[in-house]
Amino acid sequence: MAERVSRGSAAPLKGILCMVGGAALLTANDAVIKWLTGGYPVGQILFFRGIFVLLPIAFFVWRAGGISTLRTRDYKGHAIRSALVLLGTFLFVSGLRFLPLAEAISIAFAGPLFITALAPPLLGERVGWRRWMAVLAGFVGVLIIFKPGGSVFQWAALFTLGASLTGAFRDLLTRKMSAGESSEALLFYTSLGVMLGGLCSAPFGWVPVAPRDWGFFALNGLLIGGAHYLMIETFRYAEAALVAPFKYSTVLWATMFGYTVFGDVPETTTLIGGAVVVSAGIYILHRERMRRTGGA
Repeated sequence: MAERVSRGSAAPLKGILCMVGGAALLTANDAVIKWLTGGYPVGQILFFRGIFVLLPIAFFVWRAGGISTLRTRDYKGHAIRSALVLLGTFLFVSGLRFLPLAEAISIAFAGPLFITALAPPLLGERVGWRRWMAVLAGFVGVLIIFKPGGSVFQWAALFTLGASLTGAFRDLLTRKMSAGESSEALLFYTSLGVMLGGLCSAPFGWVPVAPRDWGFFALNGLLIGGAHYLMIETFRYAEAALVAPFKYSTVLWATMFGYTVFGDVPETTTLIGGAVVVSAGIYILHRERMRRTGGA
């Protein structure tokens, strides 16, 4: 990593810009998906999106040295990871169908809270009381977004919260697999698994694709590919501890896209709850950095 981040004084700034840009593309991708959910089943969206995602993945594989980067021995791990991503994507897209974009994104950021809570039993990692308090505060933020005491409980938000939980399991599995698997292999096999999983839903009511919507499906795949490219580049320029908090700029992008594309004005509870969840996530990142560097 030291070699990657020693490109001069401008390198950290480039890393931050890549992370913010990647977050913007991911959020734009979510906006396109939300648009498509108005006319297509979730499985159909996942399949056609997957076709176009393979195009940028092919570029990543070529850039990394060719087909040899896809060699793997952990087929079981890839199958489990693909199933987790498929389930998580299905839940998140289902939530997007009913929730404002900013609200769905804010709940999705509960992922680091789940990872922290699950790390002790699954990875044997020690979590101090400060991080446990941050986890508790983060879930309070999620409850604020849910509005459980209001007249209308946000049942659709359970889809997005479920996506956060499956995403946490995916990230914990990725930690274990990354030691022996390339990033390109993880991305390729997971994308292929999600695409095939979406294809399995074809007998349950796919609809003909309107000619103009092929452009949206293609845009969907290219946005994901561009986002992953920028986030890979992020870690070539800067350390993870520096750039990771800037991924939370996704909430700002979601608010902007939600307002300009769908006319969504975030409710006060969404803004407050989202701020609590993001603050808890950033604090957990800070404590993780302290732990890795020998701090308290």
